[in-house]
Amino acid sequence: MAGVFFALITLLFLDFTGTIHTWFGWMAKIQFLPAVLALNVIVVIALVLLTLLMGRIYCSVICPLGALQDIFGWFGKKAKKNRYTYSKPLSVLRYVMLGVLVIALVAGFTSVAALIAPYSAFGRIASNLFAPVYLWGNNLLAAVAERADSYAFYHVDVWLKGGITFVVALVTLIALFVLAFKNGRTYCNTICPVGTVLGFLSRYSILKPMIDTSKCNGCGLCAKNCKASCIDPKNHAIDYSRCVVCLDCIDKCRKGAIKYVPRKKVAQEAAPSGATADKGRRAFITSTAIFAGASVAQAQKVKMDGGFATIEDKKIPKRETPITPPGSLSAKNLAQHCTACQLCISACPNQVLRPSGDLMNFMQPETSYERGYCRPECTKCSEVCPTGAIKPITKEEKTAIQIGHAVWIADNCIVNRDGQKCGNCERHCPTGAIQMVPKDVNDPKSLKIPVVNTERCIGCGACENLCPSRPFSAIYVEGHEVHREI
Repeated sequence: MAGVFFALITLLFLDFTGTIHTWFGWMAKIQFLPAVLALNVIVVIALVLLTLLMGRIYCSVICPLGALQDIFGWFGKKAKKNRYTYSKPLSVLRYVMLGVLVIALVAGFTSVAALIAPYSAFGRIASNLFAPVYLWGNNLLAAVAERADSYAFYHVDVWLKGGITFVVALVTLIALFVLAFKNGRTYCNTICPVGTVLGFLSRYSILKPMIDTSKCNGCGLCAKNCKASCIDPKNHAIDYSRCVVCLDCIDKCRKGAIKYVPRKKVAQEAAPSGATADKGRRAFITSTAIFAGASVAQAQKVKMDGGFATIEDKKIPKRETPITPPGSLSAKNLAQHCTACQLCISACPNQVLRPSGDLMNFMQPETSYERGYCRPECTKCSEVCPTGAIKPITKEEKTAIQIGHAVWIADNCIVNRDGQKCGNCERHCPTGAIQMVPKDVNDPKSLKIPVVNTERCIGCGACENLCPSRPFSAIYVEGHEVHREI
């Protein structure tokens, strides 16, 4: 069942139609750190109770980064069977990493916390590394379908949202692969702060694997197949703070000496034998975990140049204040609650969100309008955010939220630069905040230039995106630290 969770959560970052979010968006909201930052008390209590009942089921079933490590570990076991060995816990390192997370969250540096948080790390990997491959595959199918006069698939843009974030995601993936290939769940039990918290709670879980010393022959197969490296075969002991309750030890034990039982139960009862009992036990655990735990397509953008000229790509203007998505309330609120998981960036159908390169809000979403603009009818980012960094808003509310205001740059405008009439910004402004007035007030027939009514402008960026001036638009949006209602 961990595979089901992994596949569906991964699809949340890959799906560009919005369908997966409609049905399975809740899977992002039950991740531990997002639930904590969203102050989702019900989810946090449910995860705590689940851990106190059965141990670190969250790590083995619900957490997508845990499943990714298991995939890498599977390749390691194919290369060499019985490759794992017991290792002593690195308790100091574990609690130092937990302390770093707590201090970063309290100090408001959630971008630091996002570097080590498991869900955030997986989100960056899925959004920056898996998604391009998925989209290229879609485009290949779209090309094949086009030749067959079919519209079952359509072409979508594949673009690099953030160079630094891409590098961070790639380094993280490589590090996870090396660690998991060689030693299994090393990241979970040495670096992951969520694993440390749940590991502390799992010491007191009611159900846990127990070794029956009267049956154990000391072969060590359990330890050699324990991806958490937490079974000490010499002392017949299990470190429950690191055990992720995968139950591989039960499957591998040929003597039936390991059982998943209440901790106070006498370990002398006959263990259920056979693969059927093992599979039934595992199915019970995963189904209980699921019970406890229990998008608008982007149209293809074509450069219409008539085949005569190359349209120069727009460049990002230098903004004094970054633009944050509608619903984020303010730059401060976004910085304090965002885990930089990139889910909103993946879900944005207008391609206006991308990870920030600024150290104060590193890899958190910021808005820019080179590839599109923030359409007033779209609220996708607020619908998928699992932490409350972007609050849910309605389409009606969005049209009244001012995330910034337009600024006209006279030297870039083609009216002044080329002596050509335009008016694109006025025509496409959804709030009527731009009006064209004569350049020469004494000559009503003179070319017209835009004037911005900053009280009506909501900062959607339609004017900036659709301005024909290249490489910098003649009109751009300056962000607001605190959003306003108009």
